[in-house]
Amino acid sequence: MALLKLLLLFGLTALAEITGCYLPWLWLKQQGSVWLLLPAALALLLFVWLLTLHPAAAGRVYAAYGGVYVVVALLWLWLVDGVRPGLWDVLGATLALLGMGIIMLAPRQA
Repeated sequence: MALLKLLLLFGLTALAEITGCYLPWLWLKQQGSVWLLLPAALALLLFVWLLTLHPAAAGRVYAAYGGVYVVVALLWLWLVDGVRPGLWDVLGATLALLGMGIIMLAPRQA
């Protein structure tokens, strides 16, 4: 159950970060409304707050979070941008998640 909570927290953190970066991109590259910057700023504030909820040392959290970020970014690519990830995308995401698991689940001395 703890692992599921951790993965959910990582997923929400990644979604907040991607949203906070995607909305300004829409404004700059797709001539979106300047008002997109307001929810972008709120998403990035949420991202930073969510980072504080992670249970391990910050550097380890950031390293492990990268694996989940890769998966969420590929899901975003598929669901938002309409580009289906290919075999190599899926393989890379799988390796990133394996790395995340090793970092977060390795036995540690207190």
